Amino acid sequence: MNRPPPAFLRTWMLWTAGFLAFPIAGIAGNLTAGRVNDALAALLGGVVTGAVLGAGQVLVSRRRLDPRTWIPATAIGMGLGLLLGATTVDYGTTLGDLALMGTLTGAVLGPAQTLALSAKTHQRWAWAAALPILWALGWTVTTLGGISVENQFTIYGAYGAITFAALSGLLLHHLLPYRAEAGPTPTQPRIATEV
Repeated sequence: MNRPPPAFLRTWMLWTAGFLAFPIAGIAGNLTAGRVNDALAALLGGVVTGAVLGAGQVLVSRRRLDPRTWIPATAIGMGLGLLLGATTVDYGTTLGDLALMGTLTGAVLGPAQTLALSAKTHQRWAWAAALPILWALGWTVTTLGGISVENQFTIYGAYGAITFAALSGLLLHHLLPYRAEAGPTPTQPRIATEV
């Protein structure tokens, strides 16, 4: 008898598959602003990249993220974070530059997204604390994977995106566990009501 995977595993796998939003977001950002080689490109490219990424994350969140707050927060946080990170490293693309840029981007993006989470979210500030580390890790894995980071992308590539998605999915489950729609259990009969 084949049992479906537990709700946690299905939810985590869906969130992890959402790594595909990263390259799509990066393409959108680069088409809009070009290479991240000046402040305007960093800000504009970051905002567009963040908006697309935020929309992708909402789609794979199984209704745990509110698009009305998550998408704008991700766009603004990514734009300001990339501006801060890219200008701080003077638009450099060495491993150290990109790790620092990722840390700074995550330091702005994390609190922005955290504020978009419900105030009732269990330990929601853990998201803000984790994002600088996860964003730096994303850029590090991408750089070590041989991706042509010298093209000054707005966001890291698929290797980093998978790493980020898998690890952040564990954290998201801790903060916002997925709860299936409440309905009668197999042992509870449906009670008919008269209209």
